[in-house]
Amino acid sequence: MEEKKDKKLKVALLHDFLLYPGGAERVLKVLSEMFPEAPIYTLLHDQEKMGEMFAGKDIRPSYLQKFPKFLKKHYQWLILFFPVVPETFDLREYDLVISSSGAWMKGIVTKMSTTHIAYLHSPMRFVWDYNERYFQEKGKSPSLLKRFVLNYLRIWDRMAADRPDFLLANSVYTQKRIEKYYRRDSVVIYPPIGEEKVHSSQSIVHSQDAIDETNKLKANEAKSYKLGGYFLVVSRLSPYKKVDVVVEAFNKLGLPLVVIGQGEQEKHLKKIAKENVQILGWKDDATTEQYYKNAKAFIFPAEDDFGMTAVEAMNFGVPVIAFRKGGVLETVQEGITGEFFDAQTPEVLADGVRRFLDNEKNYDKEVIGKRGGQFSRERFVDDMRKFIDGVVEKK
Repeated sequence: MEEKKDKKLKVALLHDFLLYPGGAERVLKVLSEMFPEAPIYTLLHDQEKMGEMFAGKDIRPSYLQKFPKFLKKHYQWLILFFPVVPETFDLREYDLVISSSGAWMKGIVTKMSTTHIAYLHSPMRFVWDYNERYFQEKGKSPSLLKRFVLNYLRIWDRMAADRPDFLLANSVYTQKRIEKYYRRDSVVIYPPIGEEKVHSSQSIVHSQDAIDETNKLKANEAKSYKLGGYFLVVSRLSPYKKVDVVVEAFNKLGLPLVVIGQGEQEKHLKKIAKENVQILGWKDDATTEQYYKNAKAFIFPAEDDFGMTAVEAMNFGVPVIAFRKGGVLETVQEGITGEFFDAQTPEVLADGVRRFLDNEKNYDKEVIGKRGGQFSRERFVDDMRKFIDGVVEKK
């Protein structure tokens, strides 16, 4: 799509929440750069936590933003509002709306002449294929009321998925889940990660923070292995991400591990972590990049729809040790860019780490970096523009 054609279209962007930076927010950021004049509608916006990610953008949160602060902090309590609120946005003036959603924003209502493209990061896991495990990991029993609410949300989610004119999926794995739960076709456009970022050791500029952490970890390194760096996890610290499995595995292995991220499990992970495991909490992008560059391997223990952090690691030439399910099967190449393990248990993950150490000399940072670079911002923008051109011209 040419820039002139962009300007003729009045475009709006929609995103479930702008509460903290993550993979979905990176996709939205690129979309906002493609359409710099487009306002961004969202259910809730936390300017402090989002930082400069959308600085200068026209952010339009819903009426939930006016709720008391303690309710916004525990926004999960507002779950029964979420199916209704997207319908309150007045989008009549727009020719094209693009929703970036893992749950709610695909349910917006548009006029007949408006084209609605929904970029789906995932069908709602906790109401479909993850609902029983969700309660187990929360340590709660699913009461009759909770089951009623989940049933209501499933019905709404299925109906809401019929509203967009076109569905985009972030992976073939997500595409199959969309077909199963929504009975709709979709087109796969992989999310934007970045260009190949492999550097020689001479060209890496290490932050002092990363250097200090590396030295600390090397001091605690198990004597049975001669490692040059640490293993790394960058993740939201929620139960379904299975970071606790990684911590338990490395507690037993005695190998250096760095965990970057924030979430409800952060205190628990710090409590169970041994000296060789560092739970660092949130780090800015520049600091996180340095940890990527210095990592020996990246651990990805979750069953995720795409797995953006795994591809980010490969961008820096870092091999990935991943659970053999989900979107990573489309990105990680076994024996070339990483290793897989077949169960989300500390013992099986530990076997995967040992297998990696046995094969470590066979990994080529340049090859890994080129693979990561295939999922680039430029590729995403080009694919999105071609798709938008095609559907708008047919409308």
